[in-house]
Amino acid sequence: MAGSDDNPLGIFLRDRRARLDPTRFGFSSARRRTPGLRREEVAQRANVSATWYTWLEQGRGGSPSVDVLDRLAHALALTPVEREHLFLLAQQRPPQVEYQAVQGITPRLQRVLDAMPYSPAFVRTVRWDIVGWNHAATKVLGDYAALAPAQRNSLRLIFCHPPIRERMADWERDARAVVGTFRAEIARVGASKEVEAFVAELCELSPEFAAMWRDQNVHRQGEGTKHLRHPVAGPIALDYSVFAVDDQPGLSMVVYSPAKPEDEERVRRLVDK
Repeated sequence: MAGSDDNPLGIFLRDRRARLDPTRFGFSSARRRTPGLRREEVAQRANVSATWYTWLEQGRGGSPSVDVLDRLAHALALTPVEREHLFLLAQQRPPQVEYQAVQGITPRLQRVLDAMPYSPAFVRTVRWDIVGWNHAATKVLGDYAALAPAQRNSLRLIFCHPPIRERMADWERDARAVVGTFRAEIARVGASKEVEAFVAELCELSPEFAAMWRDQNVHRQGEGTKHLRHPVAGPIALDYSVFAVDDQPGLSMVVYSPAKPEDEERVRRLVDK
């Protein structure tokens, strides 16, 4: 039998179990020698054998299945981060991604956007709905506030909104990269089924999107350079980076920075106007 001190999974399970308030789950708190839930109570909540759960904490239970790990995560009221850690300890790999729709951003994240006065930036969902942006983005990329919420979507704007298309110096190249990136991102976060209707709608609205979608290309858009033809400021080159929003797998932040001093001057004039 493996020693309990050599069993990181068992140590983690015991620690999470000890942190729980029995009354929260309908168990009496009377006559308990140690804090938290008893092993048999965790087993009951997870619908597993109390003996098997005891063995698991002792390092004798074998490798639990995905279904059992999900039930244990529920039984122990684990956070998403704790659930991922449970899978890593038990199976040496993270759990399958569970897509969760996101409706907006927190005030804290909005303050991060606003702290970049001359770097156009926005936050998008996995469907590429734009749910947050800063003043620089409004001046350089487009006035998202003037659009209906349903139209604040990068793919809709690129394929169905002529003013945005006219700003893109190399529309064909950029559009293909965007479609390939979108395909890769929805697969990575497990949202392929959730966006099926949206993709079908875009295919009907834009034959060009439909053709690019059929190509099955995938692309990684971590960083690069975007060239704009701004109707007021003229040509602007912007370096961009895409960042994941921690603990929000459905959100990413796209930050643009002027590529050269002359681009920075054009951006500053737009923002300060």
